[in-house]
Amino acid sequence: MRSDVAFLRGEGIGVVRSPHESWYGLGASVRLVGDQIPIGARVFAVADTLDALSNDRPYRGAGSWEDAATLIVAEAGGQFDPDVVEAFLERELAMRSLQREFASLAALN
Repeated sequence: MRSDVAFLRGEGIGVVRSPHESWYGLGASVRLVGDQIPIGARVFAVADTLDALSNDRPYRGAGSWEDAATLIVAEAGGQFDPDVVEAFLERELAMRSLQREFASLAALN
């Protein structure tokens, strides 16, 4: 890891080190549990899952936003911080609108 990259100091390092931790403590890294996981990493986990499931990947096509959101909600308190999932739900319609807008703009290019 590069220590001369400013983002990788302070709070940023927690996001880089902990994006695959699970709220219940069975993550892929150092097995942090709950509030031990940096908040940035908890938010990133939800965002990354939404992105991974609702966009094309080289090995499979995109799934639906709705299916991704359903999985995220089902994993609140399991894989994901329930408070972060609640915040996701509060902003989901606005985020979905932005996603559609960006997709439309990308299609023009």
